[in-house]
Amino acid sequence: MKIFQQSFKCLAIVSVLFFSTASFANNSSEGEGQIDTKKEVEDYILHHIQDSHDFSLFSYTSEAGERKHVGFPLPVILWTSNGLTSFMSSEFHHNDDGKVIVEKNGLKFAKIHSKIYELNQSASVLSFDEEHHAKNAHKVLDFSITKSVVGVLLIGLLMFFWFSRLARQYKKKAIPTGFSRVLEPLVLYVRDEIARPNIGDKHYRKFTGYLLTVFFFIWILNLLGLTPFGFNVTGQLAVTACLAIFTLVIYTASGNKDYWMHMLWMPDAPWWIRPVLAIIELAGAFIIKPFSLLVRLFANISAGHIVVMSLIAIMFTLKQSLGVVGATALSFVLSFFITLIEVLVAFLQAYIFTMLSALFIGMAVAEHDHDHARDEQGHEIPDEEDVRGDFI
Repeated sequence: MKIFQQSFKCLAIVSVLFFSTASFANNSSEGEGQIDTKKEVEDYILHHIQDSHDFSLFSYTSEAGERKHVGFPLPVILWTSNGLTSFMSSEFHHNDDGKVIVEKNGLKFAKIHSKIYELNQSASVLSFDEEHHAKNAHKVLDFSITKSVVGVLLIGLLMFFWFSRLARQYKKKAIPTGFSRVLEPLVLYVRDEIARPNIGDKHYRKFTGYLLTVFFFIWILNLLGLTPFGFNVTGQLAVTACLAIFTLVIYTASGNKDYWMHMLWMPDAPWWIRPVLAIIELAGAFIIKPFSLLVRLFANISAGHIVVMSLIAIMFTLKQSLGVVGATALSFVLSFFITLIEVLVAFLQAYIFTMLSALFIGMAVAEHDHDHARDEQGHEIPDEEDVRGDFI
């Protein structure tokens, strides 16, 4: 049975890598078939890690030479000069260089690199400057249901279903069954190894729900980004920034008197240096900490996708020098091992984000006993919060 399970896991990883490779080969530049030049590969990778207004599973070229895309459109919701305007993304016909103009609500729209522009009233086609910026159009407020939004909603619904079921099983005082038995040890791990040691026994229960949500949300989305479906939710700066802001709001709103006193008027420090320390502490709390959270997650996930897709591209860029078989074999072997590392990174980044969030919250709610007990020699005995604060 164990051999069968290990074989199934290996087969699943190989299948994911194979379909990811096939997806890279099939999804190519508009109307040109497969991509094979270095510039086309770079453009495709940068386009792949961006968000998209439609959900494209794969593409192929028909016998007539026409490029076909398999997927489904998503709603485009814009706030324009004429108010709210909405239509389906299929109106753009998968065009992303501004050549297709969509007319809705008396206005004209074009899409350039996943950004939607509203053309000026007198314009019928887009014109560009030397840096390829639109001269006769401007960006609009975009509230569209993009591919990343679909990923967030999908994982949110799955998490709600999984953990509601786990909670109902606990309510019945029964041993979790089915998939809940997989979730239970992970829930206990986050509670006992992340929340309790870093926040303290007195306050950890209050924040465990948030830490569990963040951990599973990031981890599952990271794993989803390794599938051929093209999700790169945690590689979007807006998503990681939003998660970092949630942590910022929680530890700022939960900060006790000791937290703000140590930040604004540092005890045991010379009075003349306390204002300088206050500025440093405020910058750390409101800028450096959330910035470190959002950049670490965004950069690692995006870099992982770029590395994997760059290695897959070897089969196209080196096929002349190594041959089709040699380039494909090299690409497959390297991509396979990097994908295994990415599976580890998916968990590691979720763990790091959750751990740092717990640390920042623990620093905000830590209670310092200024009247320490003393031993027989008169030395102060540090309390639990002081020990934990020194560790943080």
